[in-house]
Amino acid sequence: MDYMEWFAARLAQLRMEKGVSARDMSLSLGQSESYINKIENHRTMPSMAGFFYICEYFGIEPADFFRTESNSPQKAQEVISELEKLSPKQAEHILAVIKDLNMK
Repeated sequence: MDYMEWFAARLAQLRMEKGVSARDMSLSLGQSESYINKIENHRTMPSMAGFFYICEYFGIEPADFFRTESNSPQKAQEVISELEKLSPKQAEHILAVIKDLNMK
């Protein structure tokens, strides 16, 4: 497996899901305007700190970056955050709805 290629593709996937340009993301991270573009085009890799900032930017945990079975880790984190505000009974109802949707 080409890890640099995989990392770049995953970064691009998450960035597009968020609906932001590589330039805007780079600037939001406090980097040069070509930072994300260089990563996505396999010219560089972020430092460990840079990777953590990227995850923070997406609102995901570092493990979520590598969890490819989740098509939308940003939305999953948002759902979890909202679920935590519900009562146990309300959360159980939401879980039942999700299970029903997954069966179809």
